[in-house]
Amino acid sequence: MKWSEISIHTTNEAIEPISNILHEAGASGVVIEDPFELTKEREDRFGEIYQLNPDDYPEEGVMVKAYLPVNSFLGETVEAIKESINNLIIHDIDLGLNQVTISEVNEEEWATAWKKYYNPVKISEKFTIVPTWEIYEPVSSDELIIELDPGMAFGTGTHPTTVMCIQALERTVRPGDRVIDVGTGSGVLSIAAALLGAEDVKAYDLDEVAVASAKLNIKLNKVHEKVAVRQNNLLDDVQENSADVIVANILAEVILRFTDDVARVVKPGGSFIASGIIQPKKDLVRDALMDSGFEIVETILMEDWVAIIAKRI
Repeated sequence: MKWSEISIHTTNEAIEPISNILHEAGASGVVIEDPFELTKEREDRFGEIYQLNPDDYPEEGVMVKAYLPVNSFLGETVEAIKESINNLIIHDIDLGLNQVTISEVNEEEWATAWKKYYNPVKISEKFTIVPTWEIYEPVSSDELIIELDPGMAFGTGTHPTTVMCIQALERTVRPGDRVIDVGTGSGVLSIAAALLGAEDVKAYDLDEVAVASAKLNIKLNKVHEKVAVRQNNLLDDVQENSADVIVANILAEVILRFTDDVARVVKPGGSFIASGIIQPKKDLVRDALMDSGFEIVETILMEDWVAIIAKRI
């Protein structure tokens, strides 16, 4: 198996929450590179030899590193990690430089090597995700094709959390619906909603790079007349009762913070599709949704992930 190293340049204060985020994203362990280790006094009781290379340590702050398997949804995992780290600001955690970098453990060039793991994939009854560099002939006349050029930092559309969202959208979106996609990333869920007949789709993301990526993918799929993308923090300043369907493929911690906002923005009888939830936090999210005035319609499970379809009462 090939591995990719994700490195976050941050502060001592952020080590614990960032390490937790990396563990939840699938890293089996983390490496902390703290320049304090270069000057730390150690008790040599058993003849240990400490030879630390100063070049491996940052001049300021700390480096938190983890290793993730290179697979077709690595980009989506990295995007979720970045979004979760950015959201730590809400808890007044100093992120320092907050620079996130990705590199291959082996010497293959990442920019091209990852593409061989990304092929056309039929992810639901209707949808097939196709990378822009592949030639694909639809199997049936009613098959819906989403073309994506995710680059390194955004989703391929094949991660279980995205697959569950698209399957839920198929069962939820009706022609003429108004849809809001919170944390759009590559824009794949907004594209799916538009192809399913949604009349108006708003795609929001806090990351300006994600906004640019989503705009490109939306134009590539010729749904730009239906989908508007802009930088926004969750549902801040979004008009109440303005959506028939809200979809959010983000982590459980974020969903828990804005269930009341979802209830404010979605119309009575409207639906909220929440994904990106690890199984141990399923009940927390379900309880929060019910406390905010939703009834749980369906819970979808895939691998270690959960998606919830809820309806506003």
